[in-house]
Amino acid sequence: MLEPISTVSLCTGYAALQVFARSRSAISREAQDVRKVATALVDSAELSQALFGEKVAAVSQLRALANECAQQGYSGDKDAGIDPLAVLIAESFLRALPDGIPLPEFASEPDGSVSLDWIQSQTRLFTLSVGITNRLAYAWLDGADKGHAVARFNGESIPPLILEGIKAITSHGNIALRAA
Repeated sequence: MLEPISTVSLCTGYAALQVFARSRSAISREAQDVRKVATALVDSAELSQALFGEKVAAVSQLRALANECAQQGYSGDKDAGIDPLAVLIAESFLRALPDGIPLPEFASEPDGSVSLDWIQSQTRLFTLSVGITNRLAYAWLDGADKGHAVARFNGESIPPLILEGIKAITSHGNIALRAA
């Protein structure tokens, strides 16, 4: 008789597989081969709208922006093209966002970084700059309350102050944010 698959087990197994696939610590040829297969499985699973919902579309939008803004001077100015490493870190950030958190809009930045923006109105927004390091610069405006800070991203979990800030801006009530 067929047994149902626990979605908790599936998600836990997927999370472990994702960490392994994204790791760059494989040394032996066999370990590198296993990492490549794990990466292919993760990439294939992430194309599933059923498993990843709106995150699939968000990653697709991010990649389209990266392709459009890949070359230096893409806007006619001296802007740097979006750095491929910034795109990979932004994708990791999107994957780490908990379910139920609205997904951001994307924009290129002159220094090659990617901006992730949650805009509710002209006076309620949260913006995050993803560059080529694990440092995430962020800023918010919530009515008269505003601020900015920097947090470190380990590639797997969203820093609590950033998650709190996104929730505060995207929720219906005003929640005062504090700088790190």
